[in-house]
Amino acid sequence: MRHATDSTPGAILLALALSVGPGGATVRPGGEAAGGVPEGTAVHRDLAYVTEGHPRQSLDLYVPASDAPVPLVVYIHGGAFRAGDKADRPPLEHVAEGYALAAINYRLSQHAVFPAQIEDCKAAVRWLRAHAATYGLDPERIAAGGASAGGHLAAMVGTTGHETAFDVGEHLDVSSRVGAVLDYFGPTDFLQMDAHRLPDGMIHDTADSPESRLVGGPIQEHPDRVAQANPITYVTADAPPFLIVHGDRDPLVPHHQSELLASALEKAGVPVTFYTVEGGGHGGFDDPKVDELTRAFLKEHLR
Repeated sequence: MRHATDSTPGAILLALALSVGPGGATVRPGGEAAGGVPEGTAVHRDLAYVTEGHPRQSLDLYVPASDAPVPLVVYIHGGAFRAGDKADRPPLEHVAEGYALAAINYRLSQHAVFPAQIEDCKAAVRWLRAHAATYGLDPERIAAGGASAGGHLAAMVGTTGHETAFDVGEHLDVSSRVGAVLDYFGPTDFLQMDAHRLPDGMIHDTADSPESRLVGGPIQEHPDRVAQANPITYVTADAPPFLIVHGDRDPLVPHHQSELLASALEKAGVPVTFYTVEGGGHGGFDDPKVDELTRAFLKEHLR
């Protein structure tokens, strides 16, 4: 999975449709497509995972050519909970390695406060599992991943698999559990962020911080809301394996946030790989170990 910062411009993806398949899929019959879409990939754009829902409740699905159902990575974009889009540089390298990729949008904090965001992510997982046969997906092999705000939501999806409170809307007879989580520098306990920020790092306790906007008020004045939005709150031994990656010089999300999550997972007996990028900031890593760990993690838990 690509480890870009939230401000990275979106890549140009599909410049020309060569042929259109069932469900509006753009099929690339040969060669590598514009935007890095591997040859033979079926691309389904703007699939609504909530019937007549918010415009943000949609996803793009990339499915590699295969004679058998393929495992799926659900990618959740970052953007401080108030920006970003599913088309912003989705990690198409996963598709080249044989995984389907669902890049999802979700309601941002200016549209609705938490828990709308995790409700959307779990609704997307349920929709994908319910429609797995239609798109050639393996419903038993699904991972969630994301960076920054997307990492937070991926962690929330992972740790709330046993919860039903965030499962609302359609396909409630289908599980929103995932089998693995890729969490790249996502926040966890918002109340501890400023105590561990770098001297020149972002301040999070203000009323207009991304976290305060997410929960609908200054985080220090609403500890109950913050706890509800903390993936650590829901950690049990049933949580799926986690890969957590974080730079120790991150000026936006303190490295300590991932330390907290990794510790809670380890205490519960959940398999977790926690890798620190020495000198790494808020993504944009050039450490080859990150990609090596990502490939190995997905191979172990989705193949």
